Amino acid sequence: MTISLSGRTLSPAEIVAIARGYQQIVIDPATLEALAADRGVIDALVAHGTPVYGVSTGFGSLATTFITPDQRRNLQQSLIRSHAAGMGDEVEEEVIRAMMVCRLATLCSGVTGVRPEVAQLYCDMLNARITPVVMEFGSLGCSGDLAPLAHIALAAMGEGDVRDALGERRPASEALAAAGLTAVTLAEKEGLALINGTDGMLGQLVLALADASELLRVADVTASLSIQALRGTDRVFAADVQQLRPHRGQRDSASNLLALLKDSPIVASHLDDSTQVQDAYSLRCAPQVHGAARDTLRHASEVAEIELASRIDNPSVMGDGRLESNGNFHGAPVAYVLDFCAIVLADVASMAERRTDRILDPSRNYGLPAFLAHQPGVDSGLMIAQYTQAGLVTEMKRWAVPASIDSIPSSAMQEDHVSLGWHAARKLRHSIDALRRVLAIELVTASRAMALRSPLVASPVGRALGDAVLRVAGAPGSDRYLAPELAAANDLLASGEVTRLVAEFVTLA
Repeated sequence: MTISLSGRTLSPAEIVAIARGYQQIVIDPATLEALAADRGVIDALVAHGTPVYGVSTGFGSLATTFITPDQRRNLQQSLIRSHAAGMGDEVEEEVIRAMMVCRLATLCSGVTGVRPEVAQLYCDMLNARITPVVMEFGSLGCSGDLAPLAHIALAAMGEGDVRDALGERRPASEALAAAGLTAVTLAEKEGLALINGTDGMLGQLVLALADASELLRVADVTASLSIQALRGTDRVFAADVQQLRPHRGQRDSASNLLALLKDSPIVASHLDDSTQVQDAYSLRCAPQVHGAARDTLRHASEVAEIELASRIDNPSVMGDGRLESNGNFHGAPVAYVLDFCAIVLADVASMAERRTDRILDPSRNYGLPAFLAHQPGVDSGLMIAQYTQAGLVTEMKRWAVPASIDSIPSSAMQEDHVSLGWHAARKLRHSIDALRRVLAIELVTASRAMALRSPLVASPVGRALGDAVLRVAGAPGSDRYLAPELAAANDLLASGEVTRLVAEFVTLA
């Protein structure tokens, strides 16, 4: 089904579908007509000759420099070429596509004053899977994600490099021609309109929220396996106990754990051991931590939805025909929640690592062999898997240090406070990848531990999931090359197979 762009707000799910799923899009004809009418505001200002930022002046600290009429179109080309100054590794395709569609949605709102053909070209490039090459460094998260968005605009001008639908890197002019598309020559203000937004950090926030929400459900799943591996109890997750502190996320997480642990003989065996009076915090308090993380993501989602409904440009075409300068491009709202998400995901990972460590420690794991080794001493079992997990958690803690509390002046002190939201977004992407790996190690550890509890068995969903994990990541036994088995578990998580299997038994909140 084609997604229509008609000046309306795109949903996060639509952004993900276009960025990751290559969903085709179309601009409503009425929207294109409205863009042509809105462009009249810019054309009138150009004809009038009044100095207007971005139309007849320079940019940033050069805003007081008047640009003569014969140079104003050159101004826009020069802006894009000079601002396409990124360095470093290439940014991922899905991030670039998310940036493009977020910017396109703003172009279609009419606030930017671009001509219809500019918006149409962005739409056509997305549909043809022509992805501009964007480098990692260049945005300070203020005045827009300038360098990343400029590299996209450069490709629309037929300059710079792109990746085509086959992933091949080639000159933008060649790729556009091969797709039957014509590069644009930017008119007054259009260069500025293409780079003056939070689209880079916003696109990454939307993608991150989709991933992180899934991983928090997975964290409940892996926690349920660890609880069974450690013969923990499910009584602390009862609804009446959770209602004593009725945070929504906590209630949802506890409900998940109850469902995942239902009918578990291992959990029932907890009642026969008088030494297990209370479970450790990493088991007993899982809903409190996972739930608080869920509530944080919910807040971040609200920010993302507001940002997706926003129309960010400077200056902006107002409803009464004014062209008004503003500061809506400042990325603080997005930067803050990007950092907040990185903080809570690091804490979720930290708790998962503590559960893994407990399973491997014979002084705390209620009868399991040290490190789940086949012959402890000769075999090391999963000892170093926990080292890897601890290393990942350590990196996540480092990435949890907020980028948004920093600022570095730019443009000769005209832009004297910046959000660094792009940096917060890049950190969060690393954190999400690390969290998946942390949970994959817990998945392997808990699955092997449950197998070693025989003849006691896990809950029905726990048995099915444990069997699936052991099929791809190996059952307990003598030491063998471990890295491929951990990678297989990570692939199982990344594919979505874990949550699909769980869905056959229970519906997770």
